[in-house]
Amino acid sequence: MSDKAKLLIIAGPTASGKSDTAVELALRLNGAVISADSMQVYKGMDIGSAKVTREEMRGVPHYLIDCMDPSEEWNVVEFQKRARKAIEEVQAKGMLPILCGGTGFYIQSVLYDIDFTEMEDNSSYRQELQQLALEKGPEYLHSLLSEADPAAAEAIHPNNVKRVIRALEFHRESGGSRISDHNREQRGRDSAYDALFFVLTMDRKLLYERIDRRVDLMMEKGLVEEVKALGEKGLTASDVSMQGLGYRQILNALSGEISMEEAVYIIKRDTRHFAKRQLSWFRRERDVRWICVDRYPDRKACIDDMEKTIREEWKF
Repeated sequence: MSDKAKLLIIAGPTASGKSDTAVELALRLNGAVISADSMQVYKGMDIGSAKVTREEMRGVPHYLIDCMDPSEEWNVVEFQKRARKAIEEVQAKGMLPILCGGTGFYIQSVLYDIDFTEMEDNSSYRQELQQLALEKGPEYLHSLLSEADPAAAEAIHPNNVKRVIRALEFHRESGGSRISDHNREQRGRDSAYDALFFVLTMDRKLLYERIDRRVDLMMEKGLVEEVKALGEKGLTASDVSMQGLGYRQILNALSGEISMEEAVYIIKRDTRHFAKRQLSWFRRERDVRWICVDRYPDRKACIDDMEKTIREEWKF
């Protein structure tokens, strides 16, 4: 038996049913859920982030949800710090911490206790890069990263301006070192926890159908009105929070750049691409247990099997 603290991880692509699974396991195992999602932290961004509702929480304590204003910047370093604190709080209550989400880098940062080298805060360089992105577009900024760190450029989408800038900052402040090399080295570390890491998956066609239905439901629930309300509070496309899937496209439609029909099409397409990248990320992880949810007769049978594995592994 390991003397490390136990950590249950429920991960997977968007629309795979992670939140429901984590809540049900928390109820069965006396657990609390810690969100590893880069958008659900923001207050007032409920529909587009598919944020778990109070009803869906079913009384299970949740951490790192609705803890940031959309005007504030959320990043992996802040997540790691707060997630560690949440895990300690859950353990102190005698409960099982369940890290749940689809942001692989966030999960990795906690699981392997990644050391994010503290660089000198060079805000002038960051502002210079942000200005370049505004003037010449994200693709130009991404081309600079391709020259500096090809592996990082391959892993980071051009539209993820925040991560592109961080990689370029790392390259400059470290004297030419590559963030991809740094991250690879950190991934080789031993796990900081006695962790069970489950990744939910399903037939690709079924997953894409679920994504399309989810986007249609978001529109029915009032995604456009949610984005309008955020705009009325002064948020624009330059805010990190508004660069999230769904929000950016609806903003473009509201400004007249594209039609609302085009926006919905692009959201569905980009979300499917995002899900594909999520699965690719988790395939590179070590010691992952893949759960093909569509191979079970129903969700209950799937969770029953996961619970059985957990209890056998940890002697619960």
